[in-house]
Amino acid sequence: MSLSKIRMGGVPEHFNMPVHLAIESGEFKKRGLDVEWTDFRGGTGQMTKALRDGEIDVCILLTEGIIADIIKGNPSKIISEYVITPLTWGIHTSAKNNLARHADIYDKKYAISRYGSGSHLMAIVDANLEKKKIDHEQFNVIKNLDGALDSLDNEETDVFYWEKYTTKPWVDKGDLKRVGEFITPWPCFMIAATNKVLEEQPENIIRLLRVIHDSCDSFMQSDEAIKIVSDRMEQKLEDVARWYHSTEWTIHGWVSEKMLKSVTYYLKAADIVAEDASTEDLVWVRKK
Repeated sequence: MSLSKIRMGGVPEHFNMPVHLAIESGEFKKRGLDVEWTDFRGGTGQMTKALRDGEIDVCILLTEGIIADIIKGNPSKIISEYVITPLTWGIHTSAKNNLARHADIYDKKYAISRYGSGSHLMAIVDANLEKKKIDHEQFNVIKNLDGALDSLDNEETDVFYWEKYTTKPWVDKGDLKRVGEFITPWPCFMIAATNKVLEEQPENIIRLLRVIHDSCDSFMQSDEAIKIVSDRMEQKLEDVARWYHSTEWTIHGWVSEKMLKSVTYYLKAADIVAEDASTEDLVWVRKK
């Protein structure tokens, strides 16, 4: 049987373990799909660019990042929610930086992976909710976590937002200091696909989602999930257990219209998208 190739990607983090397990177990191949996975260490900003440039077919991205980029013209659609619990962002600085309080960060220099990435958007939304404003010149693009570690250590930047449990090993080692947390008021990850692959392979995208949803269901019921993530991500069992029990994946393709409107509301309030931005064309509508 010939397999249909789907190029898929996401951040190299524990959230995507259900997809990796489905690839390794051959579940996609059973559905006639050859899923080629790419890690995007630059986060959502790097992935939205890859979708725009046609370098990837399907990505798992931060909710606010893909909504903002589709509104701004990315030729893609959301095809399913993925992780339906909020993301806890750790707000970090170098261990040798005198910065000690969340309330004192808003006039500092920010490390961001890319413009349009979660590390960029969440800093703006957080400041907006506190009635603060971050100027463009406060941001310094550092590409990825490794770049942030160097930038913070060299004191070129002071503040870096990244997923709390991903950065915890560096906090435990004393390389980073967490000065606060920010919890997104919406589900944290969506699955998006380019309009091109949706037009050319709609049935294969439906099969892809079935495998992902089934794998997410199995992962949430597995007694071995915590140990698998701990071993592969080289993180402490107790840290993974806290993360796992605060995280829920979707097992269906439904996308909440209320959620889309709420995220767009915050993006407008933070001047990330235009005031007249609409949620009408964000989600793939399957042809009957």
